[in-house]
Amino acid sequence: SEFPNSFIVPEGGTNDLAVKGCEEILTAEDEQFDIICSPVGTGGTISGLINASKKHQKILGFPALKGDFLQKEIDKFAKKNNYELILDYHFGGYAKVNVELIEFINKFNDENNIPLDPIYTGKMVFGISDLLKKGKFNNKKVLMIHTGGLQGIEGMNLQLAKKNLPLIK
Repeated sequence: SEFPNSFIVPEGGTNDLAVKGCEEILTAEDEQFDIICSPVGTGGTISGLINASKKHQKILGFPALKGDFLQKEIDKFAKKNNYELILDYHFGGYAKVNVELIEFINKFNDENNIPLDPIYTGKMVFGISDLLKKGKFNNKKVLMIHTGGLQGIEGMNLQLAKKNLPLIK
């Protein structure tokens, strides 16, 4: 009541307006892709991608959090059910990493000149790479959505240094 014109952003940022904004991520050029992959935090980005996707597209979400509770959250906002959550690449949960993930992120950056954050996108790209090796995407065009998060690398490196683990480049 003290700030009647304020707008409260929920923890994680997911609400109807966030989902609507994420519906604008995909463009007409993206219709060529069969599979669209996104990191998942609270479910807003993937919900927008699901809503904006075309009938022939499947959306794969790679949660950064451990557990299978996100489907209920996504279903609150998603208008379609053409998605799947891949629960195998959370590395122990939110903000959890290990040497294998750090080395993958650094190697990916060295080879592709694309930095990845260790909280969201790095885990997704690791998962996609692993699934590619297992033949999951044969003859499919796959689009990976990079959701940013690079500003967190410095803080993560401080934590990694305390544990004498490799740093993220």
